[in-house]
Amino acid sequence: MSTPASVPASTAPGTPAAPSPPGSTASLTPVVVRLKLSLLRNGLRRSGGRRAAYLTSVVLVLLVAALQLLGLIALRGNPHAVSVTVPLVVVLALGWAVMPLFFPSGDETLDPTRLVMLPLRPRPLVRALLAASLVGIGPLFTLCLLVGSVVSVARGTAAYVTAVVAVVVALLVCVALARAVAAANIRLLSSRKGRDLAVLSGLVIAVGAQLVNFGVQRLGSAGGLAELDPVADVLRWVPPGSAIGAVDSVSEGSYGAGAVQLALGVAALAGLLALWSRHLTRLMTSPDGSTLRTAEPTRERGPSGLGRLLPPGRTGTVMERSLRYVWRDPKTKAAWVTSLAIGLIVPVFNALQGTGSVYFACFAAGMLGIQMYNQFGQDTSAFWTVAMTISSPRDAYVELRGRALALLVITLPYATLVTALTTALLGDWGRLPEVLGLSFALLGAMLATGAWSSARFPYSIPQEGYKNVAPGQAGLAWISIFGGMVSAALLSAPVIVLTIWVNVAADGDRWSWLLLPLGAGYGALIALLGLRMAAPRTARRLPEILAAVSKG
Repeated sequence: MSTPASVPASTAPGTPAAPSPPGSTASLTPVVVRLKLSLLRNGLRRSGGRRAAYLTSVVLVLLVAALQLLGLIALRGNPHAVSVTVPLVVVLALGWAVMPLFFPSGDETLDPTRLVMLPLRPRPLVRALLAASLVGIGPLFTLCLLVGSVVSVARGTAAYVTAVVAVVVALLVCVALARAVAAANIRLLSSRKGRDLAVLSGLVIAVGAQLVNFGVQRLGSAGGLAELDPVADVLRWVPPGSAIGAVDSVSEGSYGAGAVQLALGVAALAGLLALWSRHLTRLMTSPDGSTLRTAEPTRERGPSGLGRLLPPGRTGTVMERSLRYVWRDPKTKAAWVTSLAIGLIVPVFNALQGTGSVYFACFAAGMLGIQMYNQFGQDTSAFWTVAMTISSPRDAYVELRGRALALLVITLPYATLVTALTTALLGDWGRLPEVLGLSFALLGAMLATGAWSSARFPYSIPQEGYKNVAPGQAGLAWISIFGGMVSAALLSAPVIVLTIWVNVAADGDRWSWLLLPLGAGYGALIALLGLRMAAPRTARRLPEILAAVSKG
């Protein structure tokens, strides 16, 4: 902040704060609210597509909110109504907390550093931004859910009076929680790591949907809503769930417990506002660390710890580069984390539900094997630096081998872990060797087809936005991935047929352990042959590959 009036009192201990100009506090809130509305209106004017998407989302959210409201009201009179509403409100607050981390660009007013040059004090700014946060689809959806929650548990005049206060407190707690989290992590959200979080938002939604589905199925197969009673007994004392718990306590005649629960919600709101104000003060008065130059002299750096563990020569260099892509590149990291998560969720969740098979563990190897497809797309236009080092099929083979080995460093132990975990959950340890052998054979086949399709059907991966394929190359991506998966399944046919024979034969159990070395050996052989067949094509098509991966 560039003017003395903008520095809060907290920056000068012992010095009383200068009085604000008359009317400044009262005028700031409507100004910020109008700013929020202007940002929303101007954003919708950019394009008809964005306007249509926004209106569609509004209709869908209002529809879901109406259905939620009716469903919660229908719970009125149910003895387990509070067991549903209290955890639901706590989960909703958790969603408000993590939403700014994964969608930092959803609200331009989430970044208070844009106001750093204005002579604003933290307290009026907190009130103004809190009021602006109540404008939007999210607060409306939350309000509908909270109203439905209190209606389902409120009984009596005192409970309805408490419900009005509880809805306001719970809504403000959710909004203040989102603002406090955003202010505490705004430096992160504007950095490369923040963009990584945004890219991973789809994964969080997918995993969350699987967890919700799993929870609903467990409730349906177990004791119904009664299973939530122990959870609700704890969460009714955790804000903002305590606000709904206060309404239920007052309905039961426990006015003291209701007052304490409502007080917990008010205390949480006050604490969040104080935390938000402190982070806001720090943001508005401290310099950005990214603009400060380090005074340390430049020192020569030797090989990193990762480089010392890898083979020498080009193979180790290629492996290190590929592993660094996995850790640093947002799109590559998102693809890997998604594959790791889904490869674990599908077999494990099916095993927990009692509907799975130990062979579902092969899904982990299949999901990770997909990462071998379009190996050069992650390089984008920088692939020319790789192309300059390839002058013969031998160089191309070493390049592809290094990338395949980097993939195996992660995939082999992970596929083994998922297989062992699935087998343990199902208690079918006798099939562990054959499932591992089948997984390794499938992985080797996918390495082979992935290397060949990377050279034959390369496509560009845009670095900005959420699209994983450059415009006009969607057909190449479909052919590369799905054609390669079908080819990998056909290449794995010998091991699949052998596995079926072992399970059908009368004395097959005695020989099932042989499927592990046979499957691993077959996978290694087919991967080696695939790399050698793909190397000459890669060496011949370097200009075409560079042109294809540079379009993003």
